[in-house]
Amino acid sequence: MPNAVRYGPLGEHCVHVCVDMQRLFAEKTDWHTPWMDRVCPTAARIVAHDPARTIFTRFIPAAHPGEGWGTWRRYYQRWASMTIERLGADMIELMPDLARFVPPAEVFDKHVYSPWMDGALHSRLQTRRIDTLIISGGETDICVLATVLGAVDRGYRTVVVTDALCSSSDAAYKASMHVYHTRYGQQVETATADLVLDAWR
Repeated sequence: MPNAVRYGPLGEHCVHVCVDMQRLFAEKTDWHTPWMDRVCPTAARIVAHDPARTIFTRFIPAAHPGEGWGTWRRYYQRWASMTIERLGADMIELMPDLARFVPPAEVFDKHVYSPWMDGALHSRLQTRRIDTLIISGGETDICVLATVLGAVDRGYRTVVVTDALCSSSDAAYKASMHVYHTRYGQQVETATADLVLDAWR
């Protein structure tokens, strides 16, 4: 096992992006992610290191069943139970143990898996001269994956916190880790929260 983050210390131009740690995934819904409660304390430890350097993304589902363009319309016909109309708007909120950090932590809302689509997140990060992202949250093989790949495309140093990710599937988690290690070894670093916090001074 490595005993340090591969490419050295994490400096002042680093931000923690905590992906979609929300009530609609944590609670008993059709999108329940069983690991979320387990990894929340680890994600909270990273946030607590420097709350002003955390951005929480939130996945905002369609307001009504069948809403959306193209395949998203079909998606919300299938997942009508997960629309805001059926869930209630309070279910899009962050898990309480994380919401307490806002502010100074920030929130960034998105309507698809990736937070990069409209350029607003990249612009916000560039205004702050950020060049490194620490990534935690859920799910490992969906919204986290979309966040990681977008960060790689934009040239950010990308550090994935292996014990601060959650998934509905052990197999999908392991497959995602395998892809990061074997296909993105020069662009994606993986490390435990302890190693990340040790490197982030």
